[in-house]
Amino acid sequence: MDEPAVRGVRDGAYALAVVVALVSGAAAVTCAVFLGLPLRDPDGFLGPTYVRLPLIVALLLAADVLPRALLRARSARAFAEQTVLIARERWPWRRLRPALIGLAAFYGTYVSYRNLKHYLPMLRPHLVDEELLELDRTMAGGIAPAELLHDVLGTGVAAHVLSWVYLAFLMFVPVSLGLALVSIRRSIHASWYVTALCLNWALGAASYYVLPSRGPVYAEPQLFWSLPETGVSRLQDSLLVSRSIVLIDPHATERMQSIAAFASLHVSIIFTAALIGQLTLRSVAVRTLLWVFFVLTVTATIYFGWHYIVDDIAGLGIGVAAVLLAGWGTGQFRRSATWRGAAARDRSWGRPRTTRSRRDREASPSAS
Repeated sequence: MDEPAVRGVRDGAYALAVVVALVSGAAAVTCAVFLGLPLRDPDGFLGPTYVRLPLIVALLLAADVLPRALLRARSARAFAEQTVLIARERWPWRRLRPALIGLAAFYGTYVSYRNLKHYLPMLRPHLVDEELLELDRTMAGGIAPAELLHDVLGTGVAAHVLSWVYLAFLMFVPVSLGLALVSIRRSIHASWYVTALCLNWALGAASYYVLPSRGPVYAEPQLFWSLPETGVSRLQDSLLVSRSIVLIDPHATERMQSIAAFASLHVSIIFTAALIGQLTLRSVAVRTLLWVFFVLTVTATIYFGWHYIVDDIAGLGIGVAAVLLAGWGTGQFRRSATWRGAAARDRSWGRPRTTRSRRDREASPSAS
């Protein structure tokens, strides 16, 4: 079962992800040089990305190896020996190397994405929020979509639940990335998912420059004053402060500007995960959970005013494009066509043999 996966990931399955990372990096470096600003690693509350992602992968590798070593070992010394032995058995270089390439491509693309987002108000200062607000009301029948959701869902328990859902994205991306990279039997599918994530970041950064906007919560904040304080509201306040500091003097601060509405990367990435999960995972429970997470995330983006309706629609488009392009780039569709062709040949070979056998029996003397 593992050998086809090993051959697949050794045949350049991460080539497109590496190309996306290089192109994104070149774009970020060009913008940095033009503005005279440095490239920065986007630190999060879980620590720097270059620490967070390898740590998650290391923990997942340990979760794969250590329990097996514990079952085999009868002493502390034997445990250490078995740990090394099992790590070599399950994670030889030919299998570990693609995972490291995928991780590096993701990290390079993500850092480039965050810096391109940071440079947005300096390169595209004109905002289109007024036009998007008007479009939002037109699409929702004359009322602000967020206001409609507040009336339907309320502004109590729903706010806290949707806040948790929205912020869960911050953990979902690195954890799902780590799970994909260390999944031995799904290494081919992992290359599809990781490449799709890279494309999401790259296409999302490009979309910010097409329609630069801040989102309803910043363009029409009075619509959200009735909401209770949540983790989302604190995050929104923090992002607004950082944006203000950056716009005053981007050379005098290490903060990063992280506000951009069009298109919704929350929507595109969760949709990407749900769609690839639907196509590759056997567990009905996991697939259902991903789609529920997607629906709740879409709701949260509108409820809290992060995005306009058109932002979420564009996010869906980016998600579809990322899945299709990554599927093409990693050979998923060619492989699926090969499998279907092989299955069809098996069926076609079986039928003629059965038909000829029946005819032979009918023509034989014993048949008469």
